[in-house]
Amino acid sequence: MNYLLNNFEYILQLTFRHFQLAILPVGIAFLIALPLGWLINRYQRLASIVIPLNNILYTIPSIAMMIFLIPFLGLNARSVMAALVIYSQIILLRNILAGFKTIDPAIIEAARGMGMNRLQIAVKIQIPIALPVILAGVRLASVISVAIATIGAKFGAGGLGVLLFEGIAQAGRMDKIWVGAIFVGLLALFFNRGIFAIEKMISGRWMQAR
Repeated sequence: MNYLLNNFEYILQLTFRHFQLAILPVGIAFLIALPLGWLINRYQRLASIVIPLNNILYTIPSIAMMIFLIPFLGLNARSVMAALVIYSQIILLRNILAGFKTIDPAIIEAARGMGMNRLQIAVKIQIPIALPVILAGVRLASVISVAIATIGAKFGAGGLGVLLFEGIAQAGRMDKIWVGAIFVGLLALFFNRGIFAIEKMISGRWMQAR
């Protein structure tokens, strides 16, 4: 408790840095996964290439992925964030595809009959209907990103992992370890509950619209 009170500003800085490390890769991954998921849903042959590749990448341990990226991006936050983009994209792509599969084909046919083109169908029909499932993927990816970002401290990325690794290195400074672990947990809980609230709100509006 004393360490928290005496170093509160420093801990907040690490927490904000951890927030950046976790959320930015999820945002980038979403921008990749959404159009990719739409293409795979439309052109099923792509699934036989992209899905197995994603499955292979997902089996690689996070620290091994970061080490693999060091020769290309350096021993810094870029390697950490690139690894988080890869893992987040895999999770998001699965949920995006699952969301698109929940859409009744009759709805798509009706939209075509009304004269909508592919882009209009995607923006006005497919994405809104699939959004609750997609947001579930964003929630999962965000929580996992918070956890994996902790390892980033070993690669010079900063974040709350700094407290954990410093605590271990300094003859078991349990005060640093506990503060780091608690704030990582609180950050993960913030993402989980916040995005879950958005999911419920969107799902409720969708049910009312129906």
